[in-house]
Amino acid sequence: MDKNGNEIDKRSFRLGVIYCFAEMVSVGVKKLALSPPLLPEEYEEILDGSDKIVLDFKIKSCLDKSFLVTDLFSEELTKDKWVILYFNEDDVLEIYNSLINRKHELLKADKYTGNERREIAVEFGKLLCYPERKIEEMLSKGPSGLPSIE
Repeated sequence: MDKNGNEIDKRSFRLGVIYCFAEMVSVGVKKLALSPPLLPEEYEEILDGSDKIVLDFKIKSCLDKSFLVTDLFSEELTKDKWVILYFNEDDVLEIYNSLINRKHELLKADKYTGNERREIAVEFGKLLCYPERKIEEMLSKGPSGLPSIE
């Protein structure tokens, strides 16, 4: 509900977010963009619209059912949710997957701490094209959520 008590059309809102990020990816402002975190049924509701946006902007997308959690965002943000990744170049997806693999290896070795942990968060922030000062600010405040329409 908005401040006037009107129901918010969540599907349209989510597709609007995706449209905006898809445009940023298509013109090179962002290497990687993310959909809002989606429950599986919410994903099904927006899939056709997301696919159309991807085609219209001539970019690529990939569904991630186990989103890379770093110290940039709260784990609660994506718990039990899916995220669609939007990108132009395949190497962006390769870098993203390498960060996931690196984190898993560090977790297995019980070494996902300190500089290693921070480095993965910083590299992920850079992949999202966040300014370095913003990445540092986010890391100094600790993981947080994002504004929501809920």
